[in-house]
Amino acid sequence: MRIAVFGANGPTGRRLTDQALAAGHQVVAVTRRPGSLAPRPGLTVAVADATDPVAVDEAVEGTDVVLSALGARFAKERISTYSASATAITTAMARHGIGRLLVVSSSIADPHWRPTGAHFFNHVLDPLVNRRLGRTLHEDMRRMEDVIRRTGLDWTLVRPSGLFEHPVVTDYHTAETSADGVFTARTDLAASMLRELGERRYVRTAMGVVTTEVKPNIAKLIWNEGVKKK
Repeated sequence: MRIAVFGANGPTGRRLTDQALAAGHQVVAVTRRPGSLAPRPGLTVAVADATDPVAVDEAVEGTDVVLSALGARFAKERISTYSASATAITTAMARHGIGRLLVVSSSIADPHWRPTGAHFFNHVLDPLVNRRLGRTLHEDMRRMEDVIRRTGLDWTLVRPSGLFEHPVVTDYHTAETSADGVFTARTDLAASMLRELGERRYVRTAMGVVTTEVKPNIAKLIWNEGVKKK
């Protein structure tokens, strides 16, 4: 399978690219910074801004499926990366007859998501970090989801919880709409997306993904994911 990966030089995109290549797929890594990706068998690098319709159209041509792991940092100003890229990607896919799309969103996009037993998270961290500091980012994620839902593609909105680094894939859990858990390892997120390509359990719906076997340091997670500059 020839897979286009948007955000391929980001932390989740790198996991996706590595796992897809290891599984024998061909990967078109779409990035604005081609020098950050080392040449490997099966890997093609496409230089494109994911919000540029012309560049995106050229990048997806000849691929079978599209995976988006694009991300943005928290900001007070309006964010449009997610919705603008979704518009460009879905338009290009429709033009080239590419039907399958998986896009990383967030559990926050589900207004009813409240992890069981996570009192401190639900009543302190979530209102402060996600609903306040991350407000503009998550607003654009919701706009992205709306753009994708209006298409005729076979889409899956992939909703992890708090992302963190872990070296190996664990026995992660998935569920429709959102999953009951606070954290998601990027290795598990990537693995769940590639598995969904084959299983097609969550077509035209959202797939929550959570890691339950290991947990990150919460303070470090907030710093790395929401505060520290790239």
